Amino acid sequence: MNELHLIEERRLSQQERLDSRKSADERNEWGQFATPPALALDILSLAERLWSGNGQVRFLDPALGTGSFYSALLKVFGSDRIAASHGIELDQPFAEMATSLWHETGLSVTNADFTTQCPPRHAKYNLLISNPPYVRHHHMTAAYKDALKLKVFERVGIRTSGLAGLYASFLLLCDSWLEPGALSIWLIPSEFMDVNYGEAVRDYLTSRVELLRIHRFFPSDVQFSDALVSSAVVVFRKNAAKTDAVVQMSFGGPLLDPKDSADVPVRTLRESKKWSGFPNRRSRMGSSHAGVRLGDLFYIKRGLATGSNNFFILEIDEAERAGIPKEFQRPILPGPRHLQVEIIERDLDGYPLILPRLVLIDCSLPEDEIRHRHPSFWEYLQKGKTTGVHETYLASKRRPWYSQEKRQPAPFVCTYMGRVRNGKKPFRIIWNKSNATAANVYLLMYPKPALAAALTQTPELYSVVFGHLQSIESDTFVDEGRVYGGGLHKMEPKELAQVPLQGLADLLDSDSYKGQMALLFDANSANQIRCI
Repeated sequence: MNELHLIEERRLSQQERLDSRKSADERNEWGQFATPPALALDILSLAERLWSGNGQVRFLDPALGTGSFYSALLKVFGSDRIAASHGIELDQPFAEMATSLWHETGLSVTNADFTTQCPPRHAKYNLLISNPPYVRHHHMTAAYKDALKLKVFERVGIRTSGLAGLYASFLLLCDSWLEPGALSIWLIPSEFMDVNYGEAVRDYLTSRVELLRIHRFFPSDVQFSDALVSSAVVVFRKNAAKTDAVVQMSFGGPLLDPKDSADVPVRTLRESKKWSGFPNRRSRMGSSHAGVRLGDLFYIKRGLATGSNNFFILEIDEAERAGIPKEFQRPILPGPRHLQVEIIERDLDGYPLILPRLVLIDCSLPEDEIRHRHPSFWEYLQKGKTTGVHETYLASKRRPWYSQEKRQPAPFVCTYMGRVRNGKKPFRIIWNKSNATAANVYLLMYPKPALAAALTQTPELYSVVFGHLQSIESDTFVDEGRVYGGGLHKMEPKELAQVPLQGLADLLDSDSYKGQMALLFDANSANQIRCI
């Protein structure tokens, strides 16, 4: 055991040396984020608890690195229980170091891209532990992604998305390397639990194998000091999926002593497109109106994208000095960090009474006409062309390039990204009484026809609806949105549409607003939205 301790000390030293030879950007492209030793030990300890019988271990790690999991395997299981062990590593210096460290203990190392390797016909593996490379899709060529998608489909019959990270292909391709009943544990980004491109992994886990457990770490508890990624440990056996099975879903705290845990039926996971709400998902409405969600009452759209905010969004005084005519200026809200109020009042011209006072350049006239009628404005546009603004992706798709997509002012806007800090909610909903539009740092909430009619008939309903929007709890937002490492929460339009309105049932039943709110609901069913 003392000898193993010395090898592990050398491994950690060499890991640090090898990591330092690549820049942070290079390691990001390779998806190389070493597993912390303590976490590796926890994962192998869990594997030992789940190990069935007294059979010998045949171990595989398809993304070996310097052998963090293999080191933990020797400590937890002991060499006497290991019949065979194999690691595959693409990065040659890492593969050579792993060979140097572990060859005498019986580990065989292959220096290759795992996704190009053929699985063994016989002598497959019964224990797989891996932290696969977190290579994002934009770091892979189209040809490589197409080859991966074809290989995954040929081996497991599941179609993957071109937006999925490399870890998804690793997990799915490993299926053919495992013997029946094999135990498999993966340390992967938790994003697969919520995003559309994680559907292939979710399908595999609920329909092809016996899913045992998923542990999701606190978003603020980043497992890799050099990667802002929220992590999950996924545990399954290569057995046929059981329709009546339950899965232990845990969240927060150490893997072996989670803060929260609950058994969730596999059937429930199959029917859910978002898994990160388990085990914290709760029934929040508690009434016959439990189905009412923001998407029932609002059209939700992303704010407009200019392609170059520094050029197209100016303070009013700057726009005046640049000679941009008023007719080509549209009021626009400042970003959330500059917005200190929750209710935006307006002046007589419809501009928001807040600082900074910003305008958006938006013009559909041809350049020749602008040059003739508004020479100062034309000169400003030429400055943009000298810096390549007109060649940016979004501007180059517009005709003319200085026109903007149409996003009308919305009475309510929601920030689309934020953190939970000092008791503050990750998302803010703001009442916009002005004629200002908003950029894509906000989600725009437009009342659907029935709600719009009720608000027009009874304007004081605005404050009532806003009060209920403000009362949405942080956990409600978090359940429907997605989260990234470091505790950064993000909300897409379709996700915001799924957020339930907690106090709406009381509003519907109140004597004060029954007449107006009845416009929203069918007389035969208080839970049926007319405007959908």
